[in-house]
Amino acid sequence: MSDKYFLLMILVCAASTFALRALPFIAFNKRTPEFIKYLGRTQPAAVMAMLVIYCLKDADILGGLHAMPEIISCLVVIVLHVWKRSALLSIIGGTACYMIIVQNFML
Repeated sequence: MSDKYFLLMILVCAASTFALRALPFIAFNKRTPEFIKYLGRTQPAAVMAMLVIYCLKDADILGGLHAMPEIISCLVVIVLHVWKRSALLSIIGGTACYMIIVQNFML
């Protein structure tokens, strides 16, 4: 593939991303409908709840460690988030905690 093709591909991706981001502002003409405001308030919590459910769906509470890596990691996420109020730090800390437990203590 030539450099011109890659440049064209990047320009098309950038233009489509910009258009998709600008479309709601153009469509609503500075007045956001109440339904969209409602979704903006409720969607983040709903997405986080679904992610927690998805992450814990395979936890084996009747198995050998009784889902202790998952429980400990969830507690780390909660403590980090209450302490620092940083979603990124909470996600990274919980993931690191889970991986350290699973890699070092699961035989």
